[in-house]
Amino acid sequence: MQQNPSRIGVIADTHNLLRPEALHYLSTCEAIIHAGDICTPEILDALRKIAPLTAVRGNNDTGEWAQSLPTHAKLTIQQVTILVVHEMADVSGYLNADPNRENIRVVITGHSHRPSINEQDGVLYMNPGSAGPRRFKLPISAGMLIIHGSQVSANFDLLPI
Repeated sequence: MQQNPSRIGVIADTHNLLRPEALHYLSTCEAIIHAGDICTPEILDALRKIAPLTAVRGNNDTGEWAQSLPTHAKLTIQQVTILVVHEMADVSGYLNADPNRENIRVVITGHSHRPSINEQDGVLYMNPGSAGPRRFKLPISAGMLIIHGSQVSANFDLLPI
């Protein structure tokens, strides 16, 4: 039986600002991943109203509410395993070996506020950029993973603000 593609919204660095444009962008997703620097639990509540949510704690997620957030998360959607951490520098700390040895196909990070997608040794690395307050002259953006069986593609879009 053929599976339908899954649309996974990817967002990071909202820093207590969940823009209506980001909510609209994520409105057609089957699941959402937030790669940290959420800064308030209300952001998570709003995202959970759209789709099931996986979120990790960023360096600006402090206080009692944030203690329940994991520092990293691993999830499998269809046949694709995803590792989510806030900072790229922390990736190696959550893996005992390289991502391929642990069947990680996608690594999602935030922190830099710079959207990027690149593939290295069969692993797709994605940073959706920041969907929150503008930092310097960096764009406001969010990303999307399309997963179909064991295949995955990624893109990010600049949000119209």
